[in-house]
Amino acid sequence: MDRNLALEFVRVTEAAAIAAARWIGKGDKKQADGAAVESMRSRFNTIDFQGTIVIGEGKKDEAPELYVGETVGNGTGPVMDIAVDPLECTDSVAYGRYNALTVITTGPQGSLLSAPDTYMDKIAVGPAAKGLVSLDAPVEENIRKVAQALDKDIGEVTVSMLDRERNMEIMNRVRAAGARLRLITDGDLAVAIATCMDESPIDMLLGSGGSAESVLAASALKILGGEIQVKLKPRNEQDKQEIASMGLDETKIYTTEDLASGDNLTFTATGVIDGPLLPGVIFNPHSIMTHSVVMRSVSKTVRYLTTYHHEQ
Repeated sequence: MDRNLALEFVRVTEAAAIAAARWIGKGDKKQADGAAVESMRSRFNTIDFQGTIVIGEGKKDEAPELYVGETVGNGTGPVMDIAVDPLECTDSVAYGRYNALTVITTGPQGSLLSAPDTYMDKIAVGPAAKGLVSLDAPVEENIRKVAQALDKDIGEVTVSMLDRERNMEIMNRVRAAGARLRLITDGDLAVAIATCMDESPIDMLLGSGGSAESVLAASALKILGGEIQVKLKPRNEQDKQEIASMGLDETKIYTTEDLASGDNLTFTATGVIDGPLLPGVIFNPHSIMTHSVVMRSVSKTVRYLTTYHHEQ
């Protein structure tokens, strides 16, 4: 992908982050999400590319979400798949909690998995444990292998997951295995990526979370040398029908490469509230400061950008 186009996508996530950040702590997640979506859509449509949303948070009849199948861009330039989360962790923004991002992943047409907005069971690890874990293996075995790969005692391994009732069995097994557990209220995307960072305390992500976050994380993990495996976990009969209609298999383990294939991928994110991946938006008297990351698979580069948006 052209470097200039990658920079254009940073402007998209920055605009969405600033729009969402104005709603921090105001108790209205729909307004926060809507502000991010509309800002993202508006910026997308000024860019010279032809994008199709292949996985996101919403559906066509649930405006204002960027829905699966929606086309973005001004209709000229390269044809691309887009995976988005205009506001990862809407509750965190609404209630002023830790960790929120605006995120875009792009790739050539056919490179990103198109899937319904549903749940997926997940396991994600960093480069040292890549190829050693399996979503089908017992939790205890995966923890033991991660400990060996990282040269840690099991009691030093930290597993993270969403604090949800559906993850309770896995939580209990992590505790029984003797590993440490960090529960998060929202934001398993940033935590999945954090497994690849030496300065991060997170060694492994487990549990179920959103499908869009899986595809978004896969691009970043691929660039950083980590690994994610997922399995679709439909919530209801409608999800099952959508999965079947899209030619997907709810019994299959989808790998990093299944989720994000090829070597022309980008991952772009801007922090809304401070989290394990990025600091949040800061409103200063005469400017707004944003913090973003841009990853490109073709160049194997990870760039962090601090931007000052001065008032006009």
